[in-house]
Amino acid sequence: MRILIDTTYARRAPHSGTAVYLDRLIDALRREPGVEVITVHNAGRGEPAGGGLGSIRNLLSDRRWTQVELPRRARADGVDVIHHPLPAVTRRARGAKVVITVHDLAFERLPQLFDPPFRRYAHRAHRAAAAAAAVVVCVSETTGGDVRSLWEIPRERIVIARHGPGQQLPALQRTRAEHFLYVGDTEPRKDLGTLLAAYTRYRDQLEQPLGLVLAGPAAAIADTTPGVRGEPDPTAEELARLYAGAAALVHTSLYEGFGMTPLEAMSTGTPVIAAGVPGVTEVCGEAARYCQPGAAVSFATAMLELAASPALALELSDRGRRQAAQFTWAASARAHVAAYSLALEPRS
Repeated sequence: MRILIDTTYARRAPHSGTAVYLDRLIDALRREPGVEVITVHNAGRGEPAGGGLGSIRNLLSDRRWTQVELPRRARADGVDVIHHPLPAVTRRARGAKVVITVHDLAFERLPQLFDPPFRRYAHRAHRAAAAAAAVVVCVSETTGGDVRSLWEIPRERIVIARHGPGQQLPALQRTRAEHFLYVGDTEPRKDLGTLLAAYTRYRDQLEQPLGLVLAGPAAAIADTTPGVRGEPDPTAEELARLYAGAAALVHTSLYEGFGMTPLEAMSTGTPVIAAGVPGVTEVCGEAARYCQPGAAVSFATAMLELAASPALALELSDRGRRQAAQFTWAASARAHVAAYSLALEPRS
């Protein structure tokens, strides 16, 4: 079975969740017997332009890539399946089946948090890609349910393939709690306003509060709140140290298709404080301390509890490691192979 995987987005956003997914999945797929993976990318695709002529040029580049170059490469390599890790349409592939991955439908569930032109584009283009694909891979039951109910994709064309635990990080012993931690970007659905308000409430109630570290793109707003510092581009080893010294990962996101960052934290033994939203509760089970989404008071209370109770922190750490052990990239790769095989079956 020869699989062509489009890695264009990962090249453009190498620190994104999609890039982590591709990196870990491709490595695991190459260990599967009978599977040959070919990776390609659109080298001519520009950086996101934020509108105007730059965005038009990028759109034209994307269309030429998916409709002309990608089918040409698929034919030249004799591939069986073209896999888009994000929703996209490829036609004229001459026998190669198309599989897409849908990570979440945040723009459908929380439309008010997205730019209207993007929301309208994604609603049309992503839904059309799912309708045209032979099989839709969904990263969780949460996303699968959304794809069925909001896009009316039949259950028999959906395969659930859950992620493994994020990046491959060095295994470090946990240390004394030095800070709370957030890992990610400032996308509106991540609700960093609630995180910063909760941290301020927590900090105001203690003489010696722990700091808060914002790791990743969110580091750009670290100087807006006392006690907060940023780590804009941590290496894997630096991120592992941040997890090892964290009283908890605090994850205020209002919607997730799959809680990859909480899973990554649990795999390191870091306790998780998270909004009780479906994509996160599906991944974390009973291993996280859940809070009311959007409620700073709820998060501040949880932070005070974790900082004051080593026993609770240890219990959540142990639960988290056990929960995270249920998620592996090898299992994800096997589920993807099942999706590819399903795509190749004749449709009745």
